[in-house]
Amino acid sequence: MTVLTVIVNADRMGRMLDPRLCRSFLAVAETRSFTAAARRLGVGQPTVSQHIRRLEGEAGGLLFARDTHAVDLTARGQAMLGFAQTIVDTEERAARHFRGVEVRGRVRFGCSEDFALGVLPEILRRLRRSHPLVDVELHVELSDVLAQRIAEGRLDLVLGKRRPGTGHGPPLRREPLVWIGSEATALEPGQPVPLVQYPMPSVTRQLAVEALERAGLEWRAACLTSSLTGLRAAAAAGLGVTVHARSLVPADLLALPTGLGLPDPGEVEFMLLSRDGAEGPAQTLADFVRAKLGTDS
Repeated sequence: MTVLTVIVNADRMGRMLDPRLCRSFLAVAETRSFTAAARRLGVGQPTVSQHIRRLEGEAGGLLFARDTHAVDLTARGQAMLGFAQTIVDTEERAARHFRGVEVRGRVRFGCSEDFALGVLPEILRRLRRSHPLVDVELHVELSDVLAQRIAEGRLDLVLGKRRPGTGHGPPLRREPLVWIGSEATALEPGQPVPLVQYPMPSVTRQLAVEALERAGLEWRAACLTSSLTGLRAAAAAGLGVTVHARSLVPADLLALPTGLGLPDPGEVEFMLLSRDGAEGPAQTLADFVRAKLGTDS
């Protein structure tokens, strides 16, 4: 009965909510930070805070649980997500319609597998809602392979990872790397560290090996796999450990504690590469990627 009441009230509100408030709400929900949301929206943090207070007033309760360490959605905030996104999408579609602007065409999009199995579905859903006439030709591969393909003109847009300080143009953001495994993971003292690895050229494989060698630790290739699905299966079974971007750790694996003695693997950069002269569908998809993965930390 309580859930039904929330839905009915939210539906009634949805017809009157200010899209500006909804944009601020969605930015905070995605970044889990009022500061990062303000940076993304190009406004001051007090403006974002004011928008959230106003929206909470409309919603009849708190949308976020806040403390000094985290910002998390409440149950009411979870219920608000879909309504707020619908309001923002509808306003954008209406604006494009009356401006006579409708993006259409095909974009050849390359994406590394950890993004494809993580944030990409949400990005593509938002693209489809806002631009239903854009078609996507999706290529999933290692980041270095995709970078070569866009350089050859075979792709329009690439989302991947690179070593810090390499490549052209600013990164989307820098991301800490973590060692990951499962509850079955066990490292034997004095024995080589068992690695679950992608084939070369894998950015995270290179950074993992370099971190171990800098620390003077021996390692062995416990499992070599060409897919994230294989990596997850091997790591979940306890065959070995691997390095992963912190925000992209699969739900069935976990970041390993520092007490295991593994060295700090450093950072990786998220990159978004565009073909020279790319516009229309490619530029539109790039905007959605930046909105989701731009500098938030």
